[in-house]
Formats: sequence, C-alpha cells, structure tokens
Amino acid sequence: MMKSALVWIGIIVLVLLALQRIPQSSGVREIPFNVFYAEGLAGKYKTVTLTGQQDLEGTYREPQQGPKGERIEKFKTTAPVMQDLGAKIMAWTLEEPSKLDVFKAVKPSENNWMYMLIFWGPLLVFVVLWFVFIRQAQMGGNKAISFGKAKARGLSASAKRVTFADVAGCDEAKMELQEVVEFLKDPAKFVKLGGKIPKGLLLMGPPGTGKTLLARAIAGEAKVQFFSISGSDFVEMFVGVGASRVRDLFEQAKKNAPCIIFIDEIDAVGRHRGAGLGGGHDEREQTLNQLLVEMDGFEGNEGVIVIAATNRPDVLDPALLRPGRFDRRVVVDRPDLKGRTEILKVHTAGKIPLAPDVELEVIARGTPGFAGADLANLCNEAALYAARSNKKWVEMADFEQAKDKIYMGSERRSLVMTEEDKRVTAYHEAGHTVLAAAIPDADPVHKVTIIPRGRALGVTWQLPERDRYNTTKTRMESEIAIFMGGRIAEEVFFNQLSTGASNDIQRATEMARSMVTEYGMSEKLGPLNYGGGQHEIFLGRDFTQKRDISEDTARLIDAEVQKLVMDNYTRARRLIEEHRDHLVAIAEALLERETLEADEVTRLMKGEILPPKSNGNGAPAESDETPETGGDLTAAPSPA
Repeated sequence: MMKSALVWIGIIVLVLLALQRIPQSSGVREIPFNVFYAEGLAGKYKTVTLTGQQDLEGTYREPQQGPKGERIEKFKTTAPVMQDLGAKIMAWTLEEPSKLDVFKAVKPSENNWMYMLIFWGPLLVFVVLWFVFIRQAQMGGNKAISFGKAKARGLSASAKRVTFADVAGCDEAKMELQEVVEFLKDPAKFVKLGGKIPKGLLLMGPPGTGKTLLARAIAGEAKVQFFSISGSDFVEMFVGVGASRVRDLFEQAKKNAPCIIFIDEIDAVGRHRGAGLGGGHDEREQTLNQLLVEMDGFEGNEGVIVIAATNRPDVLDPALLRPGRFDRRVVVDRPDLKGRTEILKVHTAGKIPLAPDVELEVIARGTPGFAGADLANLCNEAALYAARSNKKWVEMADFEQAKDKIYMGSERRSLVMTEEDKRVTAYHEAGHTVLAAAIPDADPVHKVTIIPRGRALGVTWQLPERDRYNTTKTRMESEIAIFMGGRIAEEVFFNQLSTGASNDIQRATEMARSMVTEYGMSEKLGPLNYGGGQHEIFLGRDFTQKRDISEDTARLIDAEVQKLVMDNYTRARRLIEEHRDHLVAIAEALLERETLEADEVTRLMKGEILPPKSNGNGAPAESDETPETGGDLTAAPSPA
C-alpha cells in the first residue's frame, strides 16, 4: 500500500510540473512589469485587466511581432505587491484618454482549480503520507512503529523442499544433523529415555561449503516450519531495534513450534562483547544479550531449534558457544575427492548434458580445495563455454577452460605486450616450472602460460596429486624455492630484476615467517609459538592484544626468516644453473605456444622434442623455426 501511495503522489507531482510547463494560448507575450508600465505610459495598450492584486493581462493596440515572426496580440505580467495599482493605471486614462480604451479590475475566480491545487496540494500529500504511515503501523502488530518486527522469512508449503539427497560432499555433517530430524519427527523416542535434543547447532566452515543448504535440508526432511534470517537483519540505526526483533522472532517460533530458526552469518550479531573500539555502548551487545536469554534463559522455548552458520567462529562470544545454547558445533569443511565427485553429480544430473568424454572423477581430482559453491560455479562456467561454441553438450575441454578461468583468471587477450616483456615473462614462468619439475617432493606442474590472466602476466599452475591435509618442513622449503624461481631466471638470463616477482616474494616471506613463528620449524627459536595463533584478524580483539615477545626475540625471528628464504634462494639458483638448457627449452616453447600442458613440460624436461604447433584443424602451423629445438635457442639471452 505504501508503494502504491507513493506512486500516485509521484504521478500527481509530475502532472503538476507538466501543466506548469505547457505553453499558454499562442499570441500571448509575457513581459516584465517595468516594461508593462513604460509601454502603458506610451499608450501601446488597448485593454488592461487586473485580476486580484498582481496579475495583469490585456491586448495591444497594434499587433506585435514575436522572435520567430509570429503575430502577438496579447500580453500578461505579474506586478509587485503595491497599493492602489488599479488607481495608478486609471490615472493613465485621466491624463490622456487615448492612452487606454478599457480598464477593468476583477476578483480572482474561486473555481480556479490550478490555483487551488497548487495551494492545497502539499497539505494533501502530507495528509496522505501520514495516513499511510499510521495504517502500516497498525498492520504491524498495533504498535506505534513496526521497526521491532523480525524480518524472518518463512518457507511456504508450496516451496520446493530441500532434502539430504540434494546435499553432497559432507556425509559426516549430515549424520550429525540426522538426529535433529529424528527428534522433530518422533520426539517421544528421546524423551522417554531422558534425552534432550540440542537447543542449538552451529554450522562452521569456509564460505560456500553448504551450511545454508544443510539447514534447509533439515527443515525439508523434518517437514516443520522454517524461519530464516540473517545476522545483519538484527542490527539497525535505531537503539533497541535488534533486541526487539530477537524477541519477536522467538515469539513467532514458539507459536509455530516445533520449528527451526536459521540465523545465517551469526557473527554479524554474535561477536565477542567488549570488542567495540568507540568507547561507548554497542547496540550489538543488547541484541546479543537478548539472543542469549531467548536461547537459554528463564523461560523455556521447547520445540524451537536454533541453527546458525558462520565462517568466523573465532570471533563469537564464549557465552554463545556454551552448552545449553549451541550444544553442537558441526564442521562443514571443503569436500574430499569423493565428496567433490558427488557434488559434481548433483549439479550435472538432469541439468547439464554431458559429452561421452566427460569424467567427473577426473574433474574432481583436478579441483582440490574447491568448495561446493566453487564446483557449482565450475559447472555453470563450463555450460556457458559450451553454449558460446554452439555445442549440443558440455565436453571435457569446456570443463578445462572453466577450471583455468576460476584458478588463473580470465584471459586478457586485449593486453598488448612488447616482445621484450613477453620474453621476460616466458623465462620467469619457465624458472618456476623447472624448479617444480626438478624438486622431487614438489607438486607437479599442471599448466603454465604466458597469456595474461587476471592481474598476472603469466601463471604457473601446480596441482597436488592427492588431497593434502598437512604439510612438512621439507615441502614448505621446496615451495619457497619454487617461489624464487621466476626472479632467479630473470637475474640469470637478463642480468636484471623486474617487479614481476613481488607476489612471489610476499608469499615466500609469509610462509617462512609462519614456519618460524607458528610451526616451530626454527632450530634457534625451537618449538615455540610467537605469532599468537593462526587466525584471521579481528580488530576488536587484536587491537588491545599486547605484544608477548621481546625486541631481541623479534630480531632473531627476522634473522631466521631471512635465513630460510636466502638458503632456499641459493638452492633454487643452483638448480636453475643445472637445468639451464631445460629452462631455455621451456621458455622458447612458451613463446611459440603461449601455453604448455603437463605432458609437454615433462617431455621438455626429458630433453624430448615437441611436435610443431597445430593451427587448430590438426595441421602443423607454418614456422621458420627448426622443429628439432622447439624454438630458436640461439635467440636466448646470454647468461649474466
């Protein structure tokens, strides 16, 4: 109703503005009052009519010519407020009757609708708005205002129900949540043995792992009322609104028990109390206090189960996590190989027509670390690639293109690079590739390209052979050495350094510092933690955290970090000198082909010859280079 009222008010305003801009009858000239007075004294007017105290109109003795040559016979003007305006005009006729033939003064018409609309219009708009506002407030629970009403969204009976069959890749989490479903279906089985269902379940895990989908699946399996609300919906600019919405939400839930309340991104309202930096009272604390009381306070809320989701459990208030509120914490982590395969089946079955060459398990093996949302995005991108090529189904090549886009970014073919920049980039990526292939415990190279993607001019992509859940000191040192490969290749072959290695240096430094301060991998510092734990920054907590290391220890940490990086830098340089010919072969192949696959890198590292580059239809492309070298090795820059 509010929207329709505002629409009508807007239409009325537009009509008024349009009417004001509609030109009046033709042949009428609007003139200033001083011009009117001068022309009147000169006797140019035949008739003059005064309406009210200010509005004047009349006719000319002789027609005037307008700016476009049109014939103008009438005029009108508005006089300033003055006394006896009519008497002054009458004086013209008394002085000399020939100056003005007819003069008359009339009262303004009381039926002038335009005058009445302009005068009464603003008052009418105000009354309509006030009426609509009061009506809305009455509809919102007979309260003065409805800000305190919860913005929970229920799941209608006609909506499609999500079940556990629609959720894949998190079997352990589904087993934990199955008990909640059984209790909602048959609570007597638990009550007769003295069991109590958990009042709250906290779903924790990285973004995109299916926490919200799991909560909807619980409601779909149990077939109970489901209220969904975001943590940010409780926080408003008005004091006390958040606490009021919490009360209203639980009142609705108790009326519809048994039911489920799902609070998404609860860290928006459930952050650690006392973490405000402004020094004043935080409105969020009132909301959190009310939530704590409703979940496990003086009054019971039997039949109401609260499920919350967050990817930042480290910032939640401890009182929120104690038993009696969120009794269970269910970790919804990224899926393993089997889970990724099942998720791909869910997103493709009956939705995406797959070509015979598509192997979902192979795709899953090549996407370690992907969450459910990432895999859904992968399937969608592959379908888009196939549609752009006018294919009848989605092929394996489309999935590979989609995977490259997600991992490495979109291709920037429009970026024009000079031959010098392209050569430096090729040798930079070849340095990473050679080290990844030469170091035994490094992840194998999946693909390397010098096509600009995202913000990078080139990318070397390594993929682990299996899912990895921890790592070793040796492997981390190998990764630092591989990070240094690009910079060393530029230094060895071009005798200069560029800014292209900035991200490599940053990642190597961060990894070395973690090894020293968090993982206890320094012989001098020993198995001690100097980093305060591996967690994301939370300003409300970390701002007041004191430094727990001395200046001498900080200097020693810096020295150990530098030693780790420089030792592996030296190691990487030695390996590049040993595999110099392989690096040149890979770099020149990149300059010719722009992208190398894993098998091509393996062949080059074995000293084998790559076949000529195909022109797209199976035929080798014409080239002046000798096919035996995979590129003109004589064109390689001389060593420093």
